[in-house]
Amino acid sequence: MNPAPIKELITFDDFAKLDIRVGRITLVSEVEKSNKLMKLTVDFGDHTRSILTGIKQERQDPREIEGKQALFVVNLPERKMAGELSQGMLFDIGYEDKLTPCLAMPETEMPNGSRAG
Repeated sequence: MNPAPIKELITFDDFAKLDIRVGRITLVSEVEKSNKLMKLTVDFGDHTRSILTGIKQERQDPREIEGKQALFVVNLPERKMAGELSQGMLFDIGYEDKLTPCLAMPETEMPNGSRAG
């Protein structure tokens, strides 16, 4: 793999606007109107969210990530896709480089809702 060029510089204030948190994926379910999307139910400690992600064709068994902690961007506007509402974004590694994606996850168990950064 040849690493992609680094994107243009941003300010620290730009980076600080992202709210990236640890959440536990408690359920992975089908999105009926989509060939790509799966619906994740994610526990952030004080609340749960539904987050849609395009992992249906990336993994042999998308449900294998149930019970795992991962990183999520939680301060994006809610977005309706394939008739379902998504309340954030899974932070994964590899997709943009056409690699088999994997979860960005904490090295050790962290409280759900812990912030990255």
